[in-house]
Amino acid sequence: MKKLNITFLLVALVFVLKAQNVKPKAPDFALGSFMDDYGITYSINDTLWVQNPTTKYHIIKWNPEKQYLVAKNDAGNKTDGNKYTRIDYMTFSDMEPWRWGFCLTVYDAATDQIAEQTAYVDRQNPKKGCNGYPFSRMKKVETKP
Repeated sequence: MKKLNITFLLVALVFVLKAQNVKPKAPDFALGSFMDDYGITYSINDTLWVQNPTTKYHIIKWNPEKQYLVAKNDAGNKTDGNKYTRIDYMTFSDMEPWRWGFCLTVYDAATDQIAEQTAYVDRQNPKKGCNGYPFSRMKKVETKP
């Protein structure tokens, strides 16, 4: 009986540790280097969103189903360092080269839970659906080797 309990605890511990080590996954279209319609460039991977030259968001969670991510602002950001951000996004049709866009729904939340619960974008109206402003449109850019 004692051996069975220890085995069960070990299996449960492995399961919990694996669950904690699952990395957030970005949708494929959001990975890479981009330029928005304001001329700002970005580099995005599964765990880091960089708005060049120096603004960084450390991604905690991607929610592809609801089209948002939650991130912790880098301590070195000029404003709102160590706060939390929710970035909502959406894809576009017939708007090439703009394939998708994003909205900083909240960028100065005290916790990741507050950032995640702050959702008031209007994807039906991308020209004003980001707190009264348009979603920033993104196009892929080639990176130099």
